[in-house]
Order: sequence, then structure tokens, then C-alpha cells
Amino acid sequence: MPKIVLIGVGSYVFGRDIISDIMLYPALKGSTLSLMDIDKERLDLFTAYAKKLVQQQKADLKIESSLDRRVALEGADYVIISIRSGGWPVHNKDREITMKRGLEIQSDAMGVGGVFSGLRHIPDVLDICHDMEEVCPDAWLLNYSNPMAMICWAINDYSKIKNVGLCPNPTGQSERFGTMAGVPAKDVWYTVGGLNHQSWLLEIKYKGEDLYPRLREMVDKIKISDEHESSPGKESAVEVEMFKTFGYFSTGFGHLTISLPYFRRKPELLEKYKLGDQSREYVIPLIEKQAEDLRNDLKSGKIFDLGEHRYTVIAVSAINAMETGNQIRIFGNVKNTGLIPNLPEGCVVEVPCMVDKGGVHPTYVGNLPEQCAALNRLNVNVQELAVRGIVEKNKQKVLQSLLLDPLTFSMLSIDEIKEMVDELFKVEIKQFIKGYK
Repeated sequence: MPKIVLIGVGSYVFGRDIISDIMLYPALKGSTLSLMDIDKERLDLFTAYAKKLVQQQKADLKIESSLDRRVALEGADYVIISIRSGGWPVHNKDREITMKRGLEIQSDAMGVGGVFSGLRHIPDVLDICHDMEEVCPDAWLLNYSNPMAMICWAINDYSKIKNVGLCPNPTGQSERFGTMAGVPAKDVWYTVGGLNHQSWLLEIKYKGEDLYPRLREMVDKIKISDEHESSPGKESAVEVEMFKTFGYFSTGFGHLTISLPYFRRKPELLEKYKLGDQSREYVIPLIEKQAEDLRNDLKSGKIFDLGEHRYTVIAVSAINAMETGNQIRIFGNVKNTGLIPNLPEGCVVEVPCMVDKGGVHPTYVGNLPEQCAALNRLNVNVQELAVRGIVEKNKQKVLQSLLLDPLTFSMLSIDEIKEMVDELFKVEIKQFIKGYK
């Protein structure tokens, strides 16, 4: 039976849900689940939760845990990563630096937040890959960490490890469009292609019928000034604007406001698109409360329920398919080997993938609508320069990546971007990174 390693199990939602999801698949009975985190307190908490869940469910699952990554990885068949290098405090510090310039970085996947998240994550992920090359070279790496595209690009170009990036955004869209079109979600089929957090719903069908004409007719009646709740399917003002302007729905949701220059440049745009106040400190109090709630639940003897989770079940269902050969279709982030010809070769694209005993098999998408590909290429430029700069420890390339970022250059001058990058580097170099030239 397989050995599945969870690196970053101390993430509250990721750790709790993926442990639960693994128990839903009979074919994974007898597996070894190896938990690893650098935070001993949180590792102990989730190890206790995993053992309690195994006991309550009478599950045939062996639980191991270690602070030593190489020990955890020894003999692994599958390695699932959900890490936050540096933790939330440095993310909040980065936000403080950018927000005083009017530039929000609530996202750690795109823009300034994505590049500087990549600065912390890519070296750590490559270290994991190099350990895997030595102790479990045939294992599959399934990555959940952001910036997804940059991390997967670095893995593809600077390691030998088989990998796929998994994001929940493209999943569950049948219900969204079934609600909008007033048809049963179970009969809605769709496909996507593009970049992570900026991929496009290329086809949406109901029992073979193209739903786009019906959806376009509905969205054309929506005014951007309408309240969020008034639009069919509760599409946001940003999504409505993008659909009306570029002709396709996207899986990007709020990330589109970070990766494109149209929504955050001035206060009246924030108001128009109902983006709200993002000045609060981000996430930390919620995480602390979630951890305390779990401790209390364990002390109280609470009976924990099993349940499939949209986020983590992607990895678990993929592992199940590779173990059983029961083929499934997922949306994965993989190297562009001609899958989308009008995006650069070698970049990371989000496309449908079939999964079976042979592994993950990306499918050919073909050319994107030209306007969609053009928007994607703006962000591919940022991603490539950022990855090269991070791996080469070249500050100038990191700077250049942000000089090409659509939202950043729409708001700041070259001198202002240089000044911001210098300030951000001072935070990073002081705490996390060394050796930049």
C-alpha cells in the first residue's frame, strides 16, 4: 500500500481535511500517512487529530509524523505540499509596504504578493524536490502552495520530480453554471484552459448544448452597478465586467483584480467593483482561533465526521486513480508542451488532465481565444522573470518581473517600483533569504 506524505500538515484547513478525505477511499486502506511540519506544536496537534480520527473511524491507516523532512519522505509514493514559507506575519509586512503606495497584495499567487511569496517558497520547494530525488525519486509531487504557476515552473525546470499543481478554483463549476442557466448541475460539462487563477471556461455545455449563448444573454442584462447578490449565480461585478469585455468566464475570481490593471488603480474603481476595505491584518487571528478550537475538540472527545472537501479531495482522488487505475479527469497545472500553442512553450498552464495508473496525463487544449491568450501572456512574462530571478538569486530580474506586472506598472513609476522592491527585499533578506546580487 502507498505511503503518502503531507508536508505542511500544520495548515488548519489543509491538514484537517486531507486526513479526513484519505479515509473515504477504500483502495487507500492500509496506507501509511506521514505528517511533516516545521512547527512542532502544530505537527503534534494534527498528529493527535489524525490518530483520533483513525481510532473513531476504525480506519486501516498508519499515522507517522516527523519534524525531519528526509525521514518523512523516505519511501514515499506521493508527496502533497501545502506550505507557507515565512508564515503569515511576513505576508502582512509585505502588504503594509505595498498598501502605503496604494497597491494591495492580498493575493500570494499573482503580482507583487505572488513574486515575493515565490521568493520565499521556491527555494524551500526545490529543497523538498532535491530530497525527493535522493530518497523517493519515483514519487509524485502534488502541490497546493502558491504562487502555483511559479512554483511548478521552478520544479519543472530545476528538478527531476514528477509533479502537478492542484488548485480548487476550476472545480465545482457545474453547480455555478447550472444555477445561472437554471439547469441541473449534474448535466453541466465544462472545460478550462489558461493560467492558474486566470484560466478560461472555454466550453460550458448542458447535455451537449452550448450554454454560452444563454449565459451571454443573461449577463448582458446585468449592470455593473447592480449589487453582487442580484446577478444570476451571484457573479461578482469583476466577473461580470470581464465576461462582458472579453467574452469568457474565468476561474480567477478575485485574483483577476490582482493580475490585471483594471480594478484597483483608484478609490472609485474599488467602489465600483465592490472590492471593499482590505486594510485589516490578514488571517492570523482566524488561524489561531481554528487551532484553539481543534485543541478543545480533541480534549472534549468530540466525534469527528468524515466528509469530502472540495479543496483537498482533488489530490486524494488523483492518488486513488493512480492506485486503482479508475481514470478520472482533473484540472492540473503542468508544463506547456504544446498543450496551448498560443501560450509560450515551457510555461505552466492549467488544463484538463486524465489520471490513471500511468500518472497524470495533460490533454491538448488548442489555441485560446486570442484576447484570453493575450491577457495570460502578460502574466507569463512576470512569472518567467520572477522564477529565473529567484533561482539565480538575481534581484535585478525580480525587479524586472514587477516592472512588467500589469497592476504594478499601471499604478507606480519605475522609481517607485524600485523603491518598493528595495524595501521588500530588506524585509526578506533580514529574515529569510541570503545571497542575492
